[in-house]
Amino acid sequence: MNEETTHKIMDLTNLTLTELQTALQNGETTSTAVTEAMLERIVAIDNDIQSYLTLTDELALAQAQEADERRARGDDSPLLGIPLAVKDMICTEGVQTTAGSKILEGFVPPYDAFVVRKLREAGAVILGKTNTDEFAMGSSTENSAYVTTRNPWDLSRVPGGSSGGSAAAVAANLAYGALGTDTGGSVRQPAAFCGIVGLRPTYGRVSRWGVVAFASTLDQVGTFGRTVADCTAVFQTIAGHDPHDSTSLDVPVPDYEAALTGDIRGLRVGVPKEYFVEGIDAEVETAVRTAIDKLAELGAEIVEISLPHTEYALPVYYLIAPAEASSNLARYDGVRFGPRVAGVDMIDTVKKTRALFGPEVKRRIMLGTYALSAGYYDEYYGRALKARTLIKQDFLNTFDQVDVIVTPTTPTTAFKIGEIADDPLQMYLQDIFTLSVNLSASCGISVPCGFDSQGLPIGLQLIGNSLQEATILNAAYAYEQAANWTGAMAEQPL
Repeated sequence: MNEETTHKIMDLTNLTLTELQTALQNGETTSTAVTEAMLERIVAIDNDIQSYLTLTDELALAQAQEADERRARGDDSPLLGIPLAVKDMICTEGVQTTAGSKILEGFVPPYDAFVVRKLREAGAVILGKTNTDEFAMGSSTENSAYVTTRNPWDLSRVPGGSSGGSAAAVAANLAYGALGTDTGGSVRQPAAFCGIVGLRPTYGRVSRWGVVAFASTLDQVGTFGRTVADCTAVFQTIAGHDPHDSTSLDVPVPDYEAALTGDIRGLRVGVPKEYFVEGIDAEVETAVRTAIDKLAELGAEIVEISLPHTEYALPVYYLIAPAEASSNLARYDGVRFGPRVAGVDMIDTVKKTRALFGPEVKRRIMLGTYALSAGYYDEYYGRALKARTLIKQDFLNTFDQVDVIVTPTTPTTAFKIGEIADDPLQMYLQDIFTLSVNLSASCGISVPCGFDSQGLPIGLQLIGNSLQEATILNAAYAYEQAANWTGAMAEQPL
């Protein structure tokens, strides 16, 4: 690859999604040229990052050519010809979907998930499927049965999880945006670790049809972007009602992109005292408090609030999520999906096939099965549901006083690969600030708010009431424009 070609690829892949939209609309480039450049960059550097599990290069080039033909006919759809990535928890017709597990190795779905179909209809280009912790169970992408994804800011560190592959791909300019799933923070936490924007919408705002199930009352598809506008553009396309999903909300979809005014004068911003506690890294707290001061400068009213049942979020989550996982993962029996390990009879076959589950998945299945077992259901799962109601009520009461809640996204910056892999409790604590959003059916977004002394990104989390995505997106956009971290976040070493 000569120097001129290398610069051309870098120029195209360094564009944000919204910048690329403008370039395509003005005829300055084509989707084919952009897709070729992106694929060349993936081949050049993804062996180091390992963000993709499956690269659909031939399919992507065919979709890019179709997008160029659509544009030539006058089509000007917002995502037309934009190369995106999809987390490998989300079904893609004709393309292997593994959920990061050996028990689904070789599974090729006969249909697209609702969100993938929406992207295809919009003319987006699907570059491939990104790495994930097995069945989305993890906070580092170290639990993938295939590879460990690395953080583009420091290859010795994790990108977060479980959507670490999608976050790393966007951060390393290997996709202009991406889809992830967020069950307890799996979009927002990796977004914070990788210095990009990650949105977890309200439960039911985006269809879960065609998404491999982990915990059905907590799972939600989310979006990644290099900027708030990028993240919003992808979200705008996939939001909406889906009759195939009984939990999908049948309510109108606002114009989220038009809501990005940057004006937050009079916005009431709540700062919960329970989120600034012992254990949070001092540099993270400083960066977040500085960001809160910036919101005040922009005209927001800062209000100290309390979410008193926050201390129960972690144990509640790790009862409800494993219990639902135990039920959902019972379908993997070697009969209908993925590989089958032959045994002497049906029971032996199921037993040997289920041995393909990784250690973290087995741990959560056993925990969930115990919590649901006779004699323990009311003591554990039943009590967890009651505590979840209290957590949700805290948020509802708080949103009577404020419009947005602001917290750190994570207690630390990205940790080293293997550093806490053998300590499940420390790993679970990585999601301590994000879990409550899923338990309360709120919406949340992580936006970059600075760096620590090691040059690693720090994330600011903004939480909104149910279906208030427009509010948190605009607040995040206002902060992003004022703080101007976008350029610095684009300077990752790769």
